[in-house]
Amino acid sequence: MLNINPKMLPRLDEIETDLLARRARAEQEGWLGEIEGIDLTLTFLREKREESQRGFVRELLADKATSG
Repeated sequence: MLNINPKMLPRLDEIETDLLARRARAEQEGWLGEIEGIDLTLTFLREKREESQRGFVRELLADKATSG
């Protein structure tokens, strides 16, 4: 499983912005297969970002519990 460093989360935001622009272009051009692929990629990206954010919060809480 791919683990994302929390410092890379802003990069995921950049990638999402780019994918949304590509999706808009695909819609304009009628590229249905491209739209489907982009939607799938966006789903995976968003799931990975949420998973990474949850893991980062868990780490912070665990660190706080052991130090305090």
